[in-house]
Amino acid sequence: MSFITGLFVVDAPASALNNAGSAEGARTDNTVAVKYISTRAGQFPYVSAQAFRYWLRTTLEGNPKWKHAPIFRETKIAYADSNPIKWWDDDLFGYMRAPSKKKEAQAAREADASRESETPTTDNLTRVSPFRVSTLVSIAPVSPTDDFGVMSRHEGDPVPHEHQFYRATLKGLFSLDLRACGTFSYRKKTGYLNLDEARIAQAKERGLEDLQGEKVYRLPKAERIERIATLLEGLSTIEGGAKLTLHYTDVMPPLMLLVVTRGGNHVLNHVLQADARGLPYIHLDALKEIQRVFKDDLLSDLYIGWSAGYMAEQRPAVEETLTKAGVTFKIGHPREVLNALVADLRSEAGGKWLE
Repeated sequence: MSFITGLFVVDAPASALNNAGSAEGARTDNTVAVKYISTRAGQFPYVSAQAFRYWLRTTLEGNPKWKHAPIFRETKIAYADSNPIKWWDDDLFGYMRAPSKKKEAQAAREADASRESETPTTDNLTRVSPFRVSTLVSIAPVSPTDDFGVMSRHEGDPVPHEHQFYRATLKGLFSLDLRACGTFSYRKKTGYLNLDEARIAQAKERGLEDLQGEKVYRLPKAERIERIATLLEGLSTIEGGAKLTLHYTDVMPPLMLLVVTRGGNHVLNHVLQADARGLPYIHLDALKEIQRVFKDDLLSDLYIGWSAGYMAEQRPAVEETLTKAGVTFKIGHPREVLNALVADLRSEAGGKWLE
């Protein structure tokens, strides 16, 4: 099994990208706190994986190539159409669908005209997301700043308000299971039943490859690569985050390291570290160790997306270290490097990564 294994950073110079609601013990009643992990070493601001996936999904929905599933709502639950054959986000982000068997719920669904395009669901469905992402955590502890403001464009006393923000470098990890992309199981086992009878009928109608020994249907390779390529394109154009009006943080990663690996273990996790001042640096010995220890598990070049001007003083040393260690790598702007990875996926050798 092959995985695109990636490490990325978000440069947050003065940001509040993911908030935790009201702050306890604040000077004003409407104080908004940022999310952070509290440890003995200090406070580490973070962005939840759910928030990052939301940013990526909404960015992808702005791409005309991307086919995103409609959302349906019942009294206390909401769910996507859960059809990975038709919808790209259901394929790559996964889903869980358990239709209610209560008569009132069934009647409500039948009376809802917006559900005309809904895929009929006859069984409980689950699809584990091929795209996995970590929590984005500051590489060093910081103390969030309390910013005090007022609403004063009205007669009478101004209304005070506060919010927290921070200056930090957030590190995140992601992994994409290439074989799982565009491959849908119909094994009647918890976590493996991606398709019910209605979806299996669609798979047969479309002529999907049926790997009967594994009980899976698979899209043509070109379609699978197109979905993966569009997802990676979304990583290079991602935008989002809280408090954009006040802080306008660019969440597109200025630094990304990617490699195709055999197995889902994250070999790049310790490459990016914080120095004594809490600033990011590339651990050169870690890079060399990865090449030595995991040589047989690295199936591709090392792809380094590096925006010019970010950690600029470290780039020559990284290139020199990799060259001396015999590591084949491609380096450039993150968009250029992601495009290079997609081009390699489309090649004959890259096509084998999906098998």
